[in-house]
Amino acid sequence: VSSPVPAPPILQLEECCTHNNSATLSWKQPPLSTVQVEGYILELDDGNGGQFREVYVGKETMCTVDGLHFNSTYSARVKAFNKSGVSPYSKTLVLQTSEDTQSEEQTLPFPVPLERSQLRRMSPFSSTLNLQPSFPGRSYFELRSSAHQLSLHSSLQSLNSAGELMAWFSFDPASAHADIIFSNDNLTVTCNSYDDRVVLGKTGFSKGLHYWELSIDRYDNHPDPAFGVARIDVLKDAMLGKDDKAWAMYVDNNRSWFMHNNSHTNRTEGGITKGATVGVLLDLTRRTLTFSINEDQQGPVAFENLEGLFFPAVSLNRNVQVTLHTGLPVPEFYTSRSAMP
Repeated sequence: VSSPVPAPPILQLEECCTHNNSATLSWKQPPLSTVQVEGYILELDDGNGGQFREVYVGKETMCTVDGLHFNSTYSARVKAFNKSGVSPYSKTLVLQTSEDTQSEEQTLPFPVPLERSQLRRMSPFSSTLNLQPSFPGRSYFELRSSAHQLSLHSSLQSLNSAGELMAWFSFDPASAHADIIFSNDNLTVTCNSYDDRVVLGKTGFSKGLHYWELSIDRYDNHPDPAFGVARIDVLKDAMLGKDDKAWAMYVDNNRSWFMHNNSHTNRTEGGITKGATVGVLLDLTRRTLTFSINEDQQGPVAFENLEGLFFPAVSLNRNVQVTLHTGLPVPEFYTSRSAMP
């Protein structure tokens, strides 16, 4: 006899709220339910009465969704799953986002759950909700989980104690060059070619302050890997920064350069070896990109006037292996200065 599917989760209205253009949702299993739950699927519509899409799949029972449209009415619902299947949906909660960028947290104007007929589901276990058109054919959306432990890398965000937004993400096999070799849950990459190949992170950024690091696991024969950010359609078979769709620092064992659109600038002494750490700091409030090596800033601010959607990016060949570290606080070299680019 197969075990039953979970009971529908209950949305905890007293913990649900909207804040500017983000919404926090909280849910729980019914108090008397004894059926084991393996995870939850949170769905949100498009703010315009359109079909629901999955925005979170995981074990957490609280999630904050960012990047919603202002002055819009969204519907949210959640269901639970285990090995036997998926529960019915919870009741549907209607959320109203702010009319402007007021900073006061507000309670929900419509705290009464409404029943909604089931709409056609999107593909299961997708963790990205496409709301904001950023470039042809794809869209971008930010999602963060309010809990500290995250079960998904892509598009999951958390708040640290200082209130800074930090992103967890992994490398993206789907968009990478075919010569890139992935391991360690797509957090570690190398390459099977002597030529430089490009790999992107799964999460794109269009706003906010973001910092991630690459640790150099292997560094043979003095190659010059490149680190930075890129558009989704960057060249994948050349060093990062060769075209106009990437902004990068390439570095060998002695020195580094910045490169964009094949223009090399700001040669700076100081290189990498096995065990080194390269930091990438993307500040889309100031619209700048800054690099560090072993937690010290490398050269001046590398690039300014950055606008649009940027994906973390690396180019390397078979002589290099790197591991990605995300969800990190902004480093001291950046926070301790007077915030001048």
